[in-house]
Formats: sequence, C-alpha cells, structure tokens
Amino acid sequence: MSRPRAAGMLEHMTTTLDSEHRDNREIRETEAVAYHRIARTAHHRWWWPLAGTLLVMVGAVVAALVPYIVAGVAGSLLDRPVDADGWPVLGDEADLAVSLAGLGLVIPVVLLVARWTQRRPAGTVSSVAGRLRWGWLGRCALLAVPLVALMYVILFFVPGEDEGLAWVGWERFAVGVAVVLVLVPFQAAGEEYVFRGWLVQAFGSWTRSPWPGIVVSAVLFGLLHGYGTPWGMADLIWFGIVTAVLTIRTGGLEAAIVLHAAGNTVAFVVAAAAGMLASEETATDAGALLTIADVTMVTLYAAAVLWLARRRRVQSLLSR
Repeated sequence: MSRPRAAGMLEHMTTTLDSEHRDNREIRETEAVAYHRIARTAHHRWWWPLAGTLLVMVGAVVAALVPYIVAGVAGSLLDRPVDADGWPVLGDEADLAVSLAGLGLVIPVVLLVARWTQRRPAGTVSSVAGRLRWGWLGRCALLAVPLVALMYVILFFVPGEDEGLAWVGWERFAVGVAVVLVLVPFQAAGEEYVFRGWLVQAFGSWTRSPWPGIVVSAVLFGLLHGYGTPWGMADLIWFGIVTAVLTIRTGGLEAAIVLHAAGNTVAFVVAAAAGMLASEETATDAGALLTIADVTMVTLYAAAVLWLARRRRVQSLLSR
C-alpha cells in the first residue's frame, strides 16, 4: 500500500473516531433524566444520600432553633412575662411565626447539602430547570386556591364542622393573617424541599423506580405530624404520595408547594379568625368527613395539574 493512501486511510479513521466520540459525548450530554434521578451524579456513592440525610436533619434542628433564640432575646429585651419553663410569653401569633420561620429556614439547608454532598446545582432540587419556575407555580396556584377554598366553604355548611368557633376580633385577626400570609409559603416549601425534594431524590439515586422514594417520603411525612386518627394519617400519606407523583411528572416542586401552601394558609386563616392559632391539633387529627373532602380535592387538583402540564408542555426531564 502506498504511503499517501495509507496516510489517507489513517486520516479517515481518525476523523471517523473523532466524529463518533463527539456523537457519543453529545448523547451523554443530552441524556434525559427524570426529577427523582437527578441526584445520581458522576460523584455518587451509595453512602452519600445517608450522610446527606443526616446533615439535613441536623441542619433542620439548628435552623429551627434560630427563630426561638431570636424570640427569646426579644422577649427578654421587651421584659415579657415568662411561662412555667422560663420562656418569654409573646402571644399566639408570635409563637406561630417562630415555628413557621423555623421550617422555612430548612430550604437553604437542603440546597446547601445537595450542592455539597452531590456536587450538583442546588437549584436542581427545585426543578429540572435548576430553579423554581415561577410562571408554572402561578398557574398551579390558579388551580389550587379555588379548589381549597371551595372545600372549606362546603365544610363550613356541614352541621357540626364549625362548632366552637368564635370571632376573635379584627385586630388579632389582622395580625394573625399577616403572619400566615408572609410565613406559611416558606413553611410549606420547607417541608416540600425535605420530603418531595431531598428524600425522593435520595432514594432515586439508589433505584430507578420512583416508588420507594414516593412511599417512604409519604409515610415519614405523615408520621412526623404525629398520630391522631387513622383517617388523618391516611389523608397525610395520600397527600404525600400525590404530591410526590406530581413532582416527578412535572419535573419540579412547584405544584406540591402551591397545594401545601394553599391548604395550610386557609386552615390557619380560619384558626386566626377563631383565635385558635395556639391549637395543637394537626392534619393528622382529621375525621372521616374532612379526610374524604381533602382526598377528593387533592385528587382533583392532581388531575388538573397533569392535564395542564401536558397542555403547556411543561419540562419534566433534565438534559445533561
């Protein structure tokens, strides 16, 4: 074989290999990844999700303590009376603000842990777009708010459901509503970032199927609200399953955050009107009627969100 011909063949083979390498690289770079699999990065090790979960738990405790420390200092400076435990008495609205703020501060904890332990953009906990998609969040709100409001209106007219409620007065009601409107969205988002965000993605780094993460996160979500009635526990677990499915199918936490925030906001506004913000009852104390109404509302919301996501062609996969 002549030298020029051999050189030509070598050049052709080199060009072909380079072309195949580029094609394979492009395929890898444009691989479509579902939301629950985003934490499965090149740096993944089987033990990182466990270590990250421990860090999230410790960080959540520290974050929750910050508002209590601030409240304690403020109470001392204002010379507020103290309770039997020596804690300053600030009032129901202030106590609610402290607990809500503590849950909201979990959000940066989750983002930082995801960035540090999994070496990925922190925003990929929010969605496959690497951020909260505010337009999509707003559209979900247009679906959630009317459904949640309608459910409470219907329950209001059910005999016995409004028993024991008494108007608290405009001044206290206004303060309570202000606290709720400002802080509940952060509280709801904080819980979603932990359960539908971190936990679903942590399990997704181990298994291709999303169901282990969906089920475990939903059960833990219910248990961490305490145990009241079987109806209430079933309601919370169903909420956790549906919102996790929505998160994966729509590629982000927006739909889950909106539904959680809308439900909690209306519930707290009703409690503020009746002067019951200090009540220790949670969703797990729900009875049969409230559970049936809530499960129906959550299911209808999920169906509407999935229909709208298909219609709007919402991005549900990450290309990398």
